Amino acid sequence: MGMTETTDGLTRTGYYDYYDTPVKILPTTEGGLIAWRLDRQTGGWRPANDIIDEILFAMGGDVFVRSAERFVQRVEEERGRYTKGDGPVFALYETVNAIEDVAIAEGRAYTPEEAALITGIRRRTFVMFEEQLQQAGDPGADPTIATG
Repeated sequence: MGMTETTDGLTRTGYYDYYDTPVKILPTTEGGLIAWRLDRQTGGWRPANDIIDEILFAMGGDVFVRSAERFVQRVEEERGRYTKGDGPVFALYETVNAIEDVAIAEGRAYTPEEAALITGIRRRTFVMFEEQLQQAGDPGADPTIATG
C-alpha cells in the first residue's frame, strides 16, 4: 500500500513520523481517511483521527513523510526499544539491541553488514508482529506494508 496523491497534489494517505511516533493514514471504504498511531507500550495501533488534519496540513516541524520501508524500520525501532514481551519477535529485538549496543559502546556507525542485518531483522519482525496483531483483532494491523 503506497501513498495516494490527489489532483490537487496533496498526499492523502501514507506514512509519517508525528512527534517521533509512527503514524499511518489510510483510506476508508467510504472514501474518508483513518489514522493509526503506534502504541509504544503494546506495539499495537491506536486510532488517531484527531491528528489527520495536523499531519496533512501542517507539514514541517515535527511531522515527516516516510516511505513504507522507512516507516517499517521506524515502527520496529520503537517496538524494539519500548515494547516488552516474550517469544521469537522479542528475541529478535534483543539481537538488534545487542548490535546497537556494541556500535554505541565503540562510538561508531554500523558496519554495512550490521546495517543490512538490522534492516532485514526489522522487516521480518514487523511482519511477525503485525500478523500477531491481526490474529488478536487489531484493526490497524497490516503486515503487507513490509512486503509491498
